[in-house]
Amino acid sequence: MTATVDSSDSLPFDALCPLVGVEEEYLVVDPSTRAVAPEAAAVLERAAELGEQVSTEITRFQVEAKTPPCADISELEGRLRRMRSAMAAAARAGGLAVVASGTPVLGEVVPPPITDHPRYEVGIGTYRALHDEQSICAGHVHVHLPDRERAVLVSNHLRPWLPVLIALMANSPFWAGRDTGYASWRTLSWGKWPVAGPPPYFASLAEFEELTGTLTEAGVLVDPGTIFWDIRPSARLPTLEIRVTDVPATAEESALLAAVVRALVVVSLERVDSGDPGPRLSAELLRAAYWQAARDGLEGRGIDPLTGRLVPAAELCEALLRHIGPSLERTGDLETVTVRLKRLRAAGSGAARQRAAHDRRGRPADVVDHLIEHLVDQDGSGMWS
Repeated sequence: MTATVDSSDSLPFDALCPLVGVEEEYLVVDPSTRAVAPEAAAVLERAAELGEQVSTEITRFQVEAKTPPCADISELEGRLRRMRSAMAAAARAGGLAVVASGTPVLGEVVPPPITDHPRYEVGIGTYRALHDEQSICAGHVHVHLPDRERAVLVSNHLRPWLPVLIALMANSPFWAGRDTGYASWRTLSWGKWPVAGPPPYFASLAEFEELTGTLTEAGVLVDPGTIFWDIRPSARLPTLEIRVTDVPATAEESALLAAVVRALVVVSLERVDSGDPGPRLSAELLRAAYWQAARDGLEGRGIDPLTGRLVPAAELCEALLRHIGPSLERTGDLETVTVRLKRLRAAGSGAARQRAAHDRRGRPADVVDHLIEHLVDQDGSGMWS
């Protein structure tokens, strides 16, 4: 994985409006059969104009693309749109398509074809059949935070909000032609890994490094890249990576996610700097909140990890907006985020829209057609404003 923020220490850091970048993973599909196709290398070869913005992923069904760091969310959304358009064009040139879905709708193979790379060979030896469900796609947001100590402490403040982010961007209801009954089946598949899901509470960077060092010595981690917690400070780049959601269905939603995550980081950093250590959540309650969010998504109810209450997901979204409102107001994004969240709730999550496409005729193929059509918003009307 290539992070979205340059490793140079010369990047200026703005604590009120830090740089933000996005990584998105897509599935390659055959538009005739609608099944996933092991043709990632062919798509990447035709996407040469994107240079280092694109790369392979662990299976040959997947490609990854990433934006450069941006201070302005409007610029970020524009880059996301151009990136998606370029990837779609590269796929079409080879008679293929790419889709933004957290899981394959059709054609999943067990085990999936793994990309040739020495690191993946070591991973297969370590994690074995966990790779059977690795053709899953996430959206990762990188926020510039050059201080690793504070990055770990910020993570403690982000943990209560991870379930609502899962619900907002839920976009993986189908697996191999079957409706799983979950809004984000990817979240459940990913949670099987030994160092995945919500990170533990860490009182310091030293505690983080002690635990990850112990896990490495025990053979649980292959390398720092296999720290798969949903929040992690980069081992080599000045970013905090939030990697909890399915790949968002549209560029508009991906930009919305980036704006929300950056605001969460800014508010959390302010609390860290004021001496607030963050809430020590019940691990069991947070795990239950993950499951509830993954099952029912934006359209159902969610568990508030701070209180244990089961409330409508819309109520959790409103609490999130209140929490990050001061940061969004300073960056000029409050009105747009408010409107976009309202629009997303009205239109339904990516998972709800996948199901709507299926329910018209009961055909999984129609879901894939919907995903191909909506990788890029056709009229560009979603531009941040």
